[in-house]
Amino acid sequence: MADCCEDKSCELDALRLRQGSVLKTVLAINVVMFLVEGGSGLWAASTALMADSLDMLGDTLVYGFSLYVLGKGGRWLSLSALFKGLIMAGFGLVVFAEAVYKFYYPVTPVAEAIGIVGGLALFANSVCLWLLWRHRSDDINMNSVWLCSRNDIIANCSVLVAGALVWLLSSGWPDIIVGLGIAALFLRSAFHVIFRAAGELKRV
Repeated sequence: MADCCEDKSCELDALRLRQGSVLKTVLAINVVMFLVEGGSGLWAASTALMADSLDMLGDTLVYGFSLYVLGKGGRWLSLSALFKGLIMAGFGLVVFAEAVYKFYYPVTPVAEAIGIVGGLALFANSVCLWLLWRHRSDDINMNSVWLCSRNDIIANCSVLVAGALVWLLSSGWPDIIVGLGIAALFLRSAFHVIFRAAGELKRV
């Protein structure tokens, strides 16, 4: 029995080590892409790129907090998921407000910048999703991290569509619509994570 417990302990330690290594890698990727997309979004006047850059910043905070709670009890894991859900909701509201502003004060963004930077972001998030895939069912903490990464892929594809339509139509409306869509996706996922975390907290 003692050997069995020791084996279980070693397995848990190895799992936490693997989780920590993956989280550090995706954290670094998101920091770099936040800077790249944020700067490009400001230069190109793109709501979609700015939305995606805020998502990268949110993910950076999420992964950092996830690293902090590795190896802690179920209550900490649930609190981490709740914190991440609140971050997602907050950034969703910020993006929504920015898109509404552009609705009244439209600007045609630089389509080429949206396409190039959006493609780079899609590649970066695909790497993150691949790294997180095997850990998506480890616990509520890693599941919420994986959910964030999955949403990133959807948002990146939407950004590329926006760039193509802005180029074809010479209009900023596709950029605004995609920004609103990303905001809606953030808010939907945020409420899912928040409600699940709240349910977990009631049981621990």
